[in-house]
Amino acid sequence: MRKITKIKIKYYSKEILKYLLLAGEIYTASGLPRSFPRNLIKSISKFKKEKFMNSFHYLKKRGLIEIKREGHDVIIRLTKEGKKRAGKYQIDDLEIEKPKKWDKKWRVVIFDIPNTSRIIRDIFRRKLKEFGFYPLQQSVWILPHPCQEEIELLREFLGVNKKQIQVLEVTKLENEYFFKKNFKL
Repeated sequence: MRKITKIKIKYYSKEILKYLLLAGEIYTASGLPRSFPRNLIKSISKFKKEKFMNSFHYLKKRGLIEIKREGHDVIIRLTKEGKKRAGKYQIDDLEIEKPKKWDKKWRVVIFDIPNTSRIIRDIFRRKLKEFGFYPLQQSVWILPHPCQEEIELLREFLGVNKKQIQVLEVTKLENEYFFKKNFKL
């Protein structure tokens, strides 16, 4: 059984990495970085603040962030390995928002990722399942919700191009009744 303190440090570390991926780097005079989101800082009691700060040391020790002093300022930024890890966390937490009302458009994702990149293809297919896509064929999946940004982020993270993964927006499908029933529309 893992200690609760280790779990909290890893949770804070994950949140710090995701924030740094978005922000780029943090400048602070000393102590807790002021540029962190207020709601994240407010949720940290004095007891948790120590664990939060320990997370910075944990990340530095693992080579995921670098902390430098420049005069009175402290600069915290992701290393190359830290960017990879933060990108993975960002992809893991990625979800497609389902609008309250359907816009009567189907999103069809077509992909052609070669056998030499089988791992990438399997990761992409697994993520499509997590998003709630339905397979028409092995490399053709549909969803009735907007997903362009999420697919673009996945495409970028996996290092594939627009020729390998394409998103189509269509208004009619054969056997549409079956798909409407499947997606409860």
